[in-house]
Amino acid sequence: MLPKNQLGFFYMFISVCAFSVMDLIVKWSDSYPIGQVLFFRGFFGIIPLLFLIPKDRYLDFYKTKRSFLHFKRCLAGLIALVSIFIALRTLPLATVVSISFAAPIFTTIFSIFLLNEKVGFYRWLAVFVGFIGIIIISEPGLSSLNFHYIYPLIFCFGLSYVAITIRQLSSTEPVWLISFFFSISIMIFSFFTFYQNWILPSFKDLCLLSMVGILGGLANLWLSQSYKFSEVSLVTPLKYLALVFAIIFGYLIWDEIPSQKTLIGSLLVILSSIIIFRREIVLNKSLSSARHE
Repeated sequence: MLPKNQLGFFYMFISVCAFSVMDLIVKWSDSYPIGQVLFFRGFFGIIPLLFLIPKDRYLDFYKTKRSFLHFKRCLAGLIALVSIFIALRTLPLATVVSISFAAPIFTTIFSIFLLNEKVGFYRWLAVFVGFIGIIIISEPGLSSLNFHYIYPLIFCFGLSYVAITIRQLSSTEPVWLISFFFSISIMIFSFFTFYQNWILPSFKDLCLLSMVGILGGLANLWLSQSYKFSEVSLVTPLKYLALVFAIIFGYLIWDEIPSQKTLIGSLLVILSSIIIFRREIVLNKSLSSARHE
């Protein structure tokens, strides 16, 4: 049996790998309507959760006294998920991953208004540095390509609110129940997209699309396990491996070569999130910046 810190490293690493492969499949699946891909994410995302339900909760595992907060978490998560799926199909893989690292910036801002937290100089500095990085990456303008950069930013907004609600829910709700309601909401939402002319997938495509759900579900659970077994300060930096994977996959599969502005901007965004992360440790807080898709 591995020591706890090494076990935490292992769970974080396979979580990052799972999210990276899921992103890869979503980008590849652009011939299928987004609503159909969402169905696979929701339906097959439930499978890993079924093994975590305690035996004494089989008959009432779905009961909760915080249904409205679950609803808000699911709505924010859906907005984030749809946005990241669109972004993956319209922008280079490394660009999307780079901007997604900005989620802790928005989480910091949301915490001021929703959790009444005080934000000091260092975290405000981090927010400023992060926004500079986003501007460098996206080069705000009026062209159609510039417009697509709004989707990973919406993802960051949605994910930030998800982090806030999960922080509130975690005081009473088990991780598997939070994830279960989210997967169910994804599947229900997908049913309203039948008009998009869903396509009957081949067996190979069926397997790949199913992996979107299975990998998404497992990645979130592995992420939670990582934080459970190891100190957050030790394992969180591993999440930036996602950018390395994105650059490699983007180059090998789609001949995408990150521009200099993307690399510089991503470094600033990563620096910003590291500053915020370090300040959270100093202040003994646990503000989640995990993807939770």
